[in-house]
Amino acid sequence: MKNVYTLVSDIYKLMETKEVAEDVDLEANIELFGENVKELMRNEFGGRKRDGRKLRMSNIGREDRYLWNVYNDVEKSDEIQGHTYVKFLYGHLIEEMLLFLTRAAGHEVTDEQKKCEVNGITGSMDCKIDGIVTDVKSTSTYGFKKFRDGSLAYDDPFGYVAQIKGYAYSEGATKFGWLAMDKQNGHLTYLMYDEEDTQAPVYDLISYDIKERIEHVKKLVEHPTPPDVCYGTIDDGKSGNQKLAVGCSYCSYKKVCWPTIRAFAYSSGPRYLTEVHNEPKVQEITIS
Repeated sequence: MKNVYTLVSDIYKLMETKEVAEDVDLEANIELFGENVKELMRNEFGGRKRDGRKLRMSNIGREDRYLWNVYNDVEKSDEIQGHTYVKFLYGHLIEEMLLFLTRAAGHEVTDEQKKCEVNGITGSMDCKIDGIVTDVKSTSTYGFKKFRDGSLAYDDPFGYVAQIKGYAYSEGATKFGWLAMDKQNGHLTYLMYDEEDTQAPVYDLISYDIKERIEHVKKLVEHPTPPDVCYGTIDDGKSGNQKLAVGCSYCSYKKVCWPTIRAFAYSSGPRYLTEVHNEPKVQEITIS
């Protein structure tokens, strides 16, 4: 019986040989893939209401100030734009493709979109692969490195660890993992953490009680004043300027938390400066 430790190499072999595992019903797998994509498109464009829950498993690991803003209906600095929704849809399509390849390579996929609940906070897991609670992620080349080298727990601004810990806890599991794809280069990796592995370098970062985290969040969002900002500012190279940390720069509430920030259009993307001592020699852009 196959396990996740060979998943990536088995998928690579499948792509090189185009030979599916002997016990796989290829036509049934293709039909399932097609039905899943059709259901995805129905949900995306069929008038389904967007998730209105303010606290859910997918955001419970986000920073406290962000969750306070969400729960208390703080007006966003900027709304999600069309190109970002395209990116989200692309990610969902990649997920379905990877699960197709996982099955075709002879690995077991179960519990897709299974409902999970911990202390009143609910969500839907992506799946289990070979019995391991798994999230499927499409990432940039930069983000992919954290999955490949196992350092995700050290730099997790989107709360991926807490999210999957909740799914695993609801299933009585201590092991969980991510099947991640570098969407620019097609590279794959599987990162697995085990809360019972006391020797793992990330043990202190992943072994906290998810129920305590949820109760903490429930209390903090009811407080009349917001907690401190999620991240401090960081040096903008050797310019002498200060800029937002990555977790803040991607946040819709950045103008709320940092009212005086200025944005500049660098070739690598917008850069949000909180202190400007040396004026950048690129165009300044308006933050809506």
